[in-house]
Amino acid sequence: MSIAVASNDYDRRRELQAFDDTKAGVKGLVDSGVTSIPAIFHHRPDTLPQDGDVRSIADDAVVPVIDLAAPREEVVRLVRAAAETGGFFQVINHGVPSSAMAAMLAAVRGFNDEPVETKRPYYTRDTSKTKARFYSNLDLFQSEAACWRDTVFLDMAPEPPTPEELPEKMRGATFEFTGAVMKLAASVFELLSESLGLAGDHLAKMGCGESLKVACNYYPPCPEPHLTLGNTRHTDPTFLTVLLQDGVGGLQVLHDHGGDKVWVDVPPVPDCVIITILRDVIVFVILPYVPFFSMVQLVSNGRLKSVEHRVLASTGTARISVAAFVDVGKGRSVRRFGPIPELVTSPDGGNPPMYRSVTVEEFIGHFYKKGSERRARLDYFKLE
Repeated sequence: MSIAVASNDYDRRRELQAFDDTKAGVKGLVDSGVTSIPAIFHHRPDTLPQDGDVRSIADDAVVPVIDLAAPREEVVRLVRAAAETGGFFQVINHGVPSSAMAAMLAAVRGFNDEPVETKRPYYTRDTSKTKARFYSNLDLFQSEAACWRDTVFLDMAPEPPTPEELPEKMRGATFEFTGAVMKLAASVFELLSESLGLAGDHLAKMGCGESLKVACNYYPPCPEPHLTLGNTRHTDPTFLTVLLQDGVGGLQVLHDHGGDKVWVDVPPVPDCVIITILRDVIVFVILPYVPFFSMVQLVSNGRLKSVEHRVLASTGTARISVAAFVDVGKGRSVRRFGPIPELVTSPDGGNPPMYRSVTVEEFIGHFYKKGSERRARLDYFKLE
């Protein structure tokens, strides 16, 4: 595999195409024995971790732990506090079996460890072609720099794939795991509705929870992690995400610490599961997270926050995460979502609408046009 490092005659588009044409992903580069990363993965220095921009802060101060088995009023209060401040929290007693999570992580690892000849038939950038797609960097040709990451993307609801449509290594675990995640997400949407002072089924009646798309991410060891990222600084473009990760670490969230924006590690917690925590003695340390997304911030008129996060590259063991994006289902291209009327006042009142109405397709389309933009994506939908 021949992918160039930057030189005077560097042709970025040609190198992107050469990389994509291998259909082997980043792991293909690693398996070929590269000792330096290709120039297409080089990120601007100001977007990479800097000395002093990461703080060590008590975990529960940034990613609070909420016991879903606690009294309902207490759970709603804690969800409200977490969602209105950090936009990122963990839960225990969440109902997703630890065995299902361990099996899902093992399935993702199993697929990525397959020979490239086995994975290549699933490699595509055509989001309409199949319900199981393997690729490296969906925005490869639009982003300023590629990330050190491969992905298997699954469309699981409202119209699930047949088992035969999934890679063989992933057929056994995926349906049990995603079924449990859908139930958990429905519970979280109820809690969010109640935390906003609405009826528990308000967000469900808006269609939240009908759609489930799953990004199974594989971050291979990187020979030059100081030059690239596993995933850039971003918020997620959907209503809710349940994130499952193994025990390798590398996830960071941007935290407001006394008025200063600092990056904070979200380290794996031994014997815990997180939405993120359950006792777990399986092979993996398993940590599912619930980061809130930009669409929730929009429909709540800014009351519920979306958190910026990133993933570092590392030289050590490959990292695996499974991001379950829970969203609205039908009418994504025509149904418009704006601030919930019960949460806003007239333009002359004290809480006027902050954002214009937008379709999910428009919102996600803008998300993937990020390129070199540095402005917060949600700002593009603010009313003047």
